[in-house]
Amino acid sequence: MNDLNLQYAELVRERYEENLISGKAALDYMNNSTAVYDDVPVACLYLPKLFSKPAWEFLQQASNTICSILDKVIERYLADPEYRKLFAFSSDLEKLILSEAGYSRLLPIARLDIFFNEEDFSFQFCEFNADGASAMNEDRELNAALESCDALLKMRKEYNIDSFEFFYSWVREFLDIYGSYNKKVMSPRIVITDFIDKATKNEFIEFQKSFQKAGLEADICDIRDFSYSDNVLRTPDGKKVDAVYRRAVTRDIMEQKEEVNPFIQATLDNAVCIIGHFRTQVIHNKRVFLILRQPETLKFLSASEQEFVLRHIPETLQLRSGDFDLDNVLNNKDDWVIKPEDLYGSHGVYVGIDVDTENWRKLVTEKTGKDYLLQRYCTPYRSLNMDFNIESCPDLMLYNNITGIFIYNGKLQGLYSRAGSTGRISSHTEGMTMLSLLVHGKKV
Repeated sequence: MNDLNLQYAELVRERYEENLISGKAALDYMNNSTAVYDDVPVACLYLPKLFSKPAWEFLQQASNTICSILDKVIERYLADPEYRKLFAFSSDLEKLILSEAGYSRLLPIARLDIFFNEEDFSFQFCEFNADGASAMNEDRELNAALESCDALLKMRKEYNIDSFEFFYSWVREFLDIYGSYNKKVMSPRIVITDFIDKATKNEFIEFQKSFQKAGLEADICDIRDFSYSDNVLRTPDGKKVDAVYRRAVTRDIMEQKEEVNPFIQATLDNAVCIIGHFRTQVIHNKRVFLILRQPETLKFLSASEQEFVLRHIPETLQLRSGDFDLDNVLNNKDDWVIKPEDLYGSHGVYVGIDVDTENWRKLVTEKTGKDYLLQRYCTPYRSLNMDFNIESCPDLMLYNNITGIFIYNGKLQGLYSRAGSTGRISSHTEGMTMLSLLVHGKKV
């Protein structure tokens, strides 16, 4: 895999002028594309991340293992009142998690982010994103922006290269999950829902189109705008909802629960198929990284799963007086990351290597006892790339990498790549998106 990416970088160097033209065209495309966040075009890099077939097969196996582990954690939460206490969820949220889902798939969709070393395939998990997992549209638009760029055309002459598809594949898996729902109907009416002011609306439109191309009626609705009566959830136009693709994250729902009461009540009554159900919050909350390494979890995992957890789940501690070595954390800031238990988009994340000693001490003091975690820092793999604004970046530079693993219905569907120059890598902050491609091998 590393050789493939170095070969691509060398092609860009050798044919710089040709790739300069390609880069400007790609930049123009992305600046006018539907890949936006908060009305700003998503920042991207020019070189794609090429995954070799052995890397793909390795990540497939890792995905199978972590999905098995996360399923077991959710199952134990549902079955064991004592285990639930480790998560310290509110009684209202616990009630939603324990409510009947009507289907067996515990984690319908997720993006699991890892720090992946493409040379030796070592990796550490960074975070688990469940129902609110996004960025499918960024990858789709990047495919269009870069499909005719000079270096990629040259690589395609030598290698069999495929992109990842995240929309029709989700429709297929969504319907497969719905097919096991205990109150399913023929030709269900599907609604994609979120707090629309926080939503990646263009991405929702692409999913809506995909459902419609599959012959289904599909709409987008703000989660605050549903009505509920006579055991039926309805959209503002009065139409019955049969299945929901929930993109609203649980934290936002619980913070605004009075505004979304119809949706909550329909969930509690199992009046509509919610994909994904609130039980996904068990692994979406970052506290699960702490819980995964505790004896209460390790005891119900197999020996190989225990080894997997201890190898790939970074040491995680509660940022609470008495739960961590204060002197160690203060004097070794580059070894640690401070994370909130339940925020998203890298909000509230502080990486020791990005903060000076004085501010680090202030952060540790300020966040202690306030639902924050300490997590062991993993040094990201670094690879060569070029900013789309090529004129300000005349040569390739090294960027920190992070890889997202998209899981659909328990299976690895595709990969999502980002890079940045700081310890915190997020497309919503300092990070930039890279196109992810799978290289099957050389053409005959």
